[in-house]
Amino acid sequence: MATALPRLNGAIRALESGLPAFAAFAPPEIGAALTAAGAPYDAVVFEMEHNPYDITALRHCLHSMLDRRQIATSGSLAPAVTPLVRIPANGGEHNQWLAKQVLDSGVYGVIWPHVSTVDEARSAVAACRYPRPADAVRYDPPGQRGDAPMAAARYWGLTGPEYYARADVWPLDPAGEILVVIMCEEKRAITNLPAILEQVPGIGVVLIGEGDLSQDLGHPRQYDHPAVASAIDDILAICKAHNVPCGHPHVNTQNIQGLLERGFRWLMPSPVASFTALENGRRLAGRA
Repeated sequence: MATALPRLNGAIRALESGLPAFAAFAPPEIGAALTAAGAPYDAVVFEMEHNPYDITALRHCLHSMLDRRQIATSGSLAPAVTPLVRIPANGGEHNQWLAKQVLDSGVYGVIWPHVSTVDEARSAVAACRYPRPADAVRYDPPGQRGDAPMAAARYWGLTGPEYYARADVWPLDPAGEILVVIMCEEKRAITNLPAILEQVPGIGVVLIGEGDLSQDLGHPRQYDHPAVASAIDDILAICKAHNVPCGHPHVNTQNIQGLLERGFRWLMPSPVASFTALENGRRLAGRA
């Protein structure tokens, strides 16, 4: 009997174990990739929303992160730090091809900016899934990802059939290794969030976009303004009610303990300025 493959996506491993996951944004540059790969993050998110969308640079970053000694000594194909990408298209643009390209390069998840409706959330999840027959288990949302797994399977260290078996979205597929993160960045997104989480299976994390949300509320980057703070509390409460991890993008040494105590489960310290916040967060979460 074949031995079941261990969990490859470190961020999913943390979340399904009931632990908070720690991630960081990084530009798609080799130096940033090497720095993130050597730090105790669960994941690094190559930021291609506000940085140039450069698929060649992304592939250089992914291969720079490979560490043959780490793979050999760990006895696992799981990367020490799991690479994901934030794509440039907002949810309403339905640019599924961007997800297809980054997934085909070998990343383990996609962050979608400005997902504000059920239709946009369904499109985001569908873009990260391969098509399957309508009578298949876990058919909905029906997949739309094009079939070209060769590079991604090789990067993951899997055969083609093994990759197909693992290249689905978690937690919709408990064995899936692909994490779909949607960003909640508008008032209407908060209004629609309960319906999104009730009607669209396959969303792994809801990440609060504080900057854009504060703009939409009329208080740019005033994160402590009562209207902004109340909106963030609402998003967190909705996520808790639907048992979906909620993420905070601006983590530092001053707020890390409070964010953990409030129940945020996806925390993003800066890879340049806040290694201390990362270390403190791991200690406070019992992961040091």
